[in-house]
Amino acid sequence: MATLLLRLAAPLQAWGVESKFEIRNTCREPTKSGVVGLLAAALGRRRNEPLDDLNALRFGVRVDQPGKLLKDFHIARKDDKVSYVTTRYYLSDAVFLVGLESGDEGFLKSLETALRNPRFPLFLGRRSCPPTLPICLGIRDANLMEALSIEPWLAPVWRQKKLSHRLWLCADCRQEEKNAARQRDFALSFDPIRRRYGYRSLSSYGIMDIGSNSYSTTHDPVSELR
Repeated sequence: MATLLLRLAAPLQAWGVESKFEIRNTCREPTKSGVVGLLAAALGRRRNEPLDDLNALRFGVRVDQPGKLLKDFHIARKDDKVSYVTTRYYLSDAVFLVGLESGDEGFLKSLETALRNPRFPLFLGRRSCPPTLPICLGIRDANLMEALSIEPWLAPVWRQKKLSHRLWLCADCRQEEKNAARQRDFALSFDPIRRRYGYRSLSSYGIMDIGSNSYSTTHDPVSELR
């Protein structure tokens, strides 16, 4: 088994599961459907194309910097006379390590290439949430739990001093496993005519003693021009 690792970080992220009508909630970590959508965008897939190969990846998340829950308001207008307020929640200043495990390393390499050269714009849950770089950390010769457990801590060093050194993992598991939970973030179709989601089983774990491999938070506005 091999595991592709992603770093998902941005000023704002939003990973909804049960958002309806005027209230748009967010989970406290990336959802599988949201990451599958990000991969599909990188590959250039249309919304009505199959997702079976992406859903087959074993998915896990490590919370390296939990961020803060942010509440925002938007004014929406139906016509010239009627407007209403919508409530939207975001994660502010969060950093996550995402792992995608597969026995097909060639497929993981194709995903890595696509993430480094995406066909469509990438965003973290909502279009208003573009990611910071780097996104793709590469492929590790390890299973999902090993890769997520040994990868160095991604939070900035100065922030690590303020955070708990016990990091949490959430990963796909079998339904019969002890402490398995259910979450409705298994994307069956992104077709805008009929979006469909199913349930998946996941378990949470705590890990300690993660080494540091902090990324610089200094912004260089001309780095992409060099």
